[in-house]
Amino acid sequence: MNVFRDSRPEPAAARTRRPGPATGLRARLAELRGPGVPPRPLDARALAALAANPGCRRRALLDGAGVDKAALARALGSPAPFGQSRFAIARGHSFEARVKADGGAELVRLAHEQLGGPEAPEPGAVATPDLSAAGPQGRAARTALALREAAAHDGWTLLDHPMLALDVAGSPAYLEPDAVVVRPDGLWTVLEIKSFPMIDGAADTAKVGAAARQAAVYALALEQVAEQVARHAPEDGAAHTPRVGERALLVCPKDFSNLPAA
Repeated sequence: MNVFRDSRPEPAAARTRRPGPATGLRARLAELRGPGVPPRPLDARALAALAANPGCRRRALLDGAGVDKAALARALGSPAPFGQSRFAIARGHSFEARVKADGGAELVRLAHEQLGGPEAPEPGAVATPDLSAAGPQGRAARTALALREAAAHDGWTLLDHPMLALDVAGSPAYLEPDAVVVRPDGLWTVLEIKSFPMIDGAADTAKVGAAARQAAVYALALEQVAEQVARHAPEDGAAHTPRVGERALLVCPKDFSNLPAA
């Protein structure tokens, strides 16, 4: 029987050295990113922009490889001509601290006013669990535990900067919404706090659309946690099955003041 060289069995050592499809893809993406360069983690803004431009293969490839697109643009001689000023960032932080004061009472009031639900909580009755933990993975686990406890708690709960994990192309993307409010009836709502003004009850449509896409990414990640918590609801004694609301709440400064509006 004639045996061609190409038909000989491959040595076992060679078979073990051959990378699998996932390993090979990650190696190629790392090569595209550059040797020794850590991947830039995806956030809700990047995922929302990727969803808004599904036909842009270059963006999908760069995001999948974790390439810093701003640094790439600078290296190519075309830096981004815009960016958020330090004044705008400071104003945003100041406004967020304002609406989250007193245990987030104003946020919960706005959520109840705009989204309805059970009776508004008494002052100081909103639970605000501590979500601190080591690293994004630890914070995501702590957030999931806090949501599980909130599902078993017959009251309002406000999660300040929870950490959520969303599987993207086989790797976790860690996302941090501004806040999530849990109602006593088991409804979870994403809260987005932005510093652009809402004048006469209306805000810039482009900015509102971008905020809505980000909130949708957070809601998608939150649904994964809700499914996990729902499986433990009977043993935790939860009165209601947790569910993620179809609407998010956008909180902005009213007119040109520092007062919140939704």
